[in-house]
Amino acid sequence: MALQQTLTVFEALDSAYVNGERVKQLFAGYEDIEVTVKQVTGAKGSTDFIHVLIPGTEGKSSGGTAPTFGIVGRLGGIGARPSRIGLVSDADGAIAAVAAALKLADMQIKGDRLKGDVIVTTHICPDAPTRPHEPVDFMDSPVDIVDMNRHEIDPGMEAILSIDTTKGNRVINHKGIAISPTVKEGYILRVSEDLLRLMEQTTAQLPVTFPVTMQDITPYGNDLYHINSILQPAVATDAPVVGVAITAQAAVPGCGTGASHEIDIATAVRFSIETAKEFTNGTCRFYDPQEFARITALYGSMKILQTAGSAQSQG
Repeated sequence: MALQQTLTVFEALDSAYVNGERVKQLFAGYEDIEVTVKQVTGAKGSTDFIHVLIPGTEGKSSGGTAPTFGIVGRLGGIGARPSRIGLVSDADGAIAAVAAALKLADMQIKGDRLKGDVIVTTHICPDAPTRPHEPVDFMDSPVDIVDMNRHEIDPGMEAILSIDTTKGNRVINHKGIAISPTVKEGYILRVSEDLLRLMEQTTAQLPVTFPVTMQDITPYGNDLYHINSILQPAVATDAPVVGVAITAQAAVPGCGTGASHEIDIATAVRFSIETAKEFTNGTCRFYDPQEFARITALYGSMKILQTAGSAQSQG
């Protein structure tokens, strides 16, 4: 059950005064959990990056060898004050990530520790700017995507779920959650069968996936259309990345208020927790290493898609 943690985090973030330190206080009663907060200032304001380490029984943080799992709450900002009052739709990724960390922390004190470490990151900004986007306006971020990736992608993460509100489009006509194909080193790979299984298990429904284009896995700032920033972590790591989209049937602006649905966020949290359990235990694969080796042998590296591109580099 992750609804309690989701509601706790929802209420904590639904404030004009919230910051990273207030989020850190949510973990005050969990001695083994390491939480760090760093404020970063950009051209459009500042935000507080949160880094939470939930150590495993055989995790690398304590000298073990179990795999390390990453959960990234991806967003522009949790609020658009003063132009919008209250929590915006874009906040869902941050709520889900912090709630997942809080649930994992609570599991530890109840005797349910995962085998490997889990690293959870996101950022907290209650007064982020907005920007135009088709078909509906998006939230912008106080800092650029390079800074976001620098603080949210930990080099220790061996596989990453990137959770992001993905409602401002007309290609996902489903309320709940949807997952992307695995993205690794510029390749869009097949959808993980293990993640489809876990999605069925945690939603009690047939799995829902969403389309990913070449544009979506390139870095922001290249003047190409992106569905949103859900797969931007894939440009900053060689680890496999899967997007977990919190979705709607209708196109909802990321800067819209009153548009966050607690049950859908809690579903994303449950899915992330179950994925963390199995990945750190070695029973969930994001991709087939042999097939990845085969595709790169046949067609070469696609890492150029993780960069600004040759034309921009030359210009």
